[in-house]
Amino acid sequence: MSDLLNYTIAGNEVWRLLTFFVVILFSLMIGKLIRISLGQRAGGVDEEKRGWLAVLLRALRAPTMLVSVSFGLWLIESSQTLSLGPATDIFVTCCVVIRSIAIGYVFYSLTALIDYGLLQMASRTETRVDDLLVPLVGKSVRAVISVVIVAQVIQYISQKPLTSIVAGLGVGGLAVALAAQDTLKNFFGSLVIIGDKPFEIGDRIEIDGHDGSVETVGFRSTKVRRLDGHLVTVPNSEIINKAIRNVSARPYIKRVANITVTYDTSPEKIQRAIDIIKEILNEHEGMDAEFPPRVYFSDFNDWALNILVIYWYHPAEYWDYLAFSERVNFQILERFNAEGIEFAFPSQSLYLHPQESD
Repeated sequence: MSDLLNYTIAGNEVWRLLTFFVVILFSLMIGKLIRISLGQRAGGVDEEKRGWLAVLLRALRAPTMLVSVSFGLWLIESSQTLSLGPATDIFVTCCVVIRSIAIGYVFYSLTALIDYGLLQMASRTETRVDDLLVPLVGKSVRAVISVVIVAQVIQYISQKPLTSIVAGLGVGGLAVALAAQDTLKNFFGSLVIIGDKPFEIGDRIEIDGHDGSVETVGFRSTKVRRLDGHLVTVPNSEIINKAIRNVSARPYIKRVANITVTYDTSPEKIQRAIDIIKEILNEHEGMDAEFPPRVYFSDFNDWALNILVIYWYHPAEYWDYLAFSERVNFQILERFNAEGIEFAFPSQSLYLHPQESD
């Protein structure tokens, strides 16, 4: 048995290779157990009372496997279990790179705490501008951490000073910036949206023929959920150059209705029709004293006499406005029928003159 364990394969005894695989396997098992344990602890935490702990446990759960494997590789590296000869430096570099990525992944996952903290702060403010900033701040921190990890890995692989790498990234960044002008436009567009605040998360807007509610504002684009259910992604660079109609920001809903009656309606009945509509809208639901309803005998149309009706509904709750308008319509219909006032509909009358005989 000892001869088999001491048998050499690629410059390493069998027992060294077995030790390597056992350590890696044991590291994976430990990582898996810790991952399961953290998941169970996070699921059992009362998020309302201990939200921070739940977020922390979920954040630590993600990089557990990679951290465990990197720790196992560190044990192998420090104990010099394997004899790799000229490839030792490559193995050490790989271990350092994996360890750096693992540490970076931990910090990357912990940014969930930043998101959670900012969301808690935003929930305590009345303005919804904070809801736009929260995802952007989290994404910015993650982008910075990713850049740092990449720079660190390049430093280990190239064995060059960090200043040289940063300078190289600067030159490369200039080339990337020239090649990604649209991306930069969209990024600065997101900053303009946050600063100018033409809308907030959850607002219903109309832009470029799309009508829906704003779901998210990212670095590149804004997502709008249309009223028909479709999700539309609009680049931020286009949003800042287009007219945006913020439907949610309107203080009221204005209705303009044309009530048409037949031409054979007498002036007295026209006046009575106007009085009926004024009575229905007198001190109506959703009325503001500065916006009283307006009712006028406005036009002689081609086929009817027109009564113009205008009123404003406060606040701008669309479904309440529709329900109120329905009640108004029913009352006008019932009272016009009771008074014998006939509604007109598009029609034409053809008059034929008798032909004179010679």
